[in-house]
Amino acid sequence: MTLHQVRRGSGSPLLMVHGLGAGSRSWAPIVDDLAERREVIAVDLPGFGETPALTGEVSIATLTDAVADFIHEQGLDGVSTVGQSMGGRIVLELARRRLGGDTVALDPGGFWNGREQAVFGATLRPSIALVRALRGALPSLLGNPAGRTLLLAQLSARPWALSRDTVLPDVLGLADSPSTGDALDALIKGPKQEGAPAGTVPGRVTIGWGRRDLVTLPRQAARATELFPDAVLHWFERCGHFPQWDSPSEATRLILDSTG
Repeated sequence: MTLHQVRRGSGSPLLMVHGLGAGSRSWAPIVDDLAERREVIAVDLPGFGETPALTGEVSIATLTDAVADFIHEQGLDGVSTVGQSMGGRIVLELARRRLGGDTVALDPGGFWNGREQAVFGATLRPSIALVRALRGALPSLLGNPAGRTLLLAQLSARPWALSRDTVLPDVLGLADSPSTGDALDALIKGPKQEGAPAGTVPGRVTIGWGRRDLVTLPRQAARATELFPDAVLHWFERCGHFPQWDSPSEATRLILDSTG
């Protein structure tokens, strides 16, 4: 499978891997600033954006396989990778497999305990069902602060302060992407993220976490850094699950400073 990609800018390449939602458009709040200094390559995972869904099993392993195949096909061995949420887990899995170069994982999934994993599913699944039920009204609801606060309190520390254009692509992606349900099942029912012993990852590893993340809880950061002992942990203050929403300038600086 060939992943749909969007390329912007010039310089050292930077591969961007999204989470559940809009596909490559999830990076819209920061892609222009990143592209001023780097060649940004934003991909759509299978079943998101413009990439067809997988014909077989949808799991973190098979989604990571698709990105690994893309890296090899495109001659991007050693590329720096950035991911958020599910994409953050995928780029850490690439690093664990010793693929890519420097790695930045923003609020990655997979580091929950059993109870947290169950709560994740019990809260996120109804949220996705809600946005699907409200699909036709989403542009209007997200166009005012009260609607954003109602719908996005789990995802953003300050949903009322965001613009509709920032959040609408990801919310529509949750409602429309054919692989949302299967990928969510993989996160809820699948194995937790494995780690990488010190000295085994191919480049620097940076893990960014929102202090107010209600999806992948901040206490999970300790497990992530225990499993990836080479990682440097960066806290985003007053930030929820989407640093590119709540802290776009800080996220841009972190990515540029942490990748070569």
